[in-house]
Amino acid sequence: MKAGFYQFNPVFGKKEENLRKLLLALRDADMDLLVLPEFFATGYQFVSQDEVAELSEQIPDGETTKALADLSRQKNLYIVAGLPEKDGERFFNSAILTGPHGFIGTYRKTHLFFEEKLYFSPGDSGFKVWETEVGRIGVMICFDWFFPESMRVLALRGADIIAHPSNLVLPWCPRAMPVRCLENRVFAITANRTGVESRKDGQSLRFIGQSQITSPTGDILIRATENDEELLVAEIYPLTARDKSLNALNDLFKDRRPEMYNILDSPT
Repeated sequence: MKAGFYQFNPVFGKKEENLRKLLLALRDADMDLLVLPEFFATGYQFVSQDEVAELSEQIPDGETTKALADLSRQKNLYIVAGLPEKDGERFFNSAILTGPHGFIGTYRKTHLFFEEKLYFSPGDSGFKVWETEVGRIGVMICFDWFFPESMRVLALRGADIIAHPSNLVLPWCPRAMPVRCLENRVFAITANRTGVESRKDGQSLRFIGQSQITSPTGDILIRATENDEELLVAEIYPLTARDKSLNALNDLFKDRRPEMYNILDSPT
């Protein structure tokens, strides 16, 4: 299958403009799975709860989800994308999965980063994996990568591919994802953004780009630059992620010993 990401610089608050930019980038694209950045249609640096309320949407009835569902149907394409979600009086940093038949599901970010904690509720969806025609797709969002448990849970739940919408500002993720993929033997598609947002006095956020697709053996199959807007695609074989054997005697998951991992045990 062909998997890809679109790395670009969204304009804060301009949903329609950002969606048009996406549609233009995809006009001649040929792929089976596309991953978009975190908050790809709204921008990232909120400065008030009122802004969050104005730009967040219900899922699946919001305009952005409907637009991506329509795009998935038109192009026979699976899409994972990050957006702010409104659920009653609560707001979540969420990601949706759409496919050739429309909306599939939602994941709410488990580990909130920095000032996200001021505006969003911690995710309550748990980590999810969806069975699709192109493989088992799991989702995590940006800072989730920093916690090894995120990818491990997704892998244990059967994910072949982990879609990773991101707005990365810290420098380490591109170097760390090969280890995350190797220790779980899964593919990962990290879709980051570019540019700078300086909507708050004295606080600029510079996004590091470097979106990438990483293989179950830790190889970087394709990586974007730090600053360029790029739509990149790689051919991957999802079923290879289901082989957890390292050699004739070691299997990554069968060799796990959960009974030894209890942190409440007192050292002897």
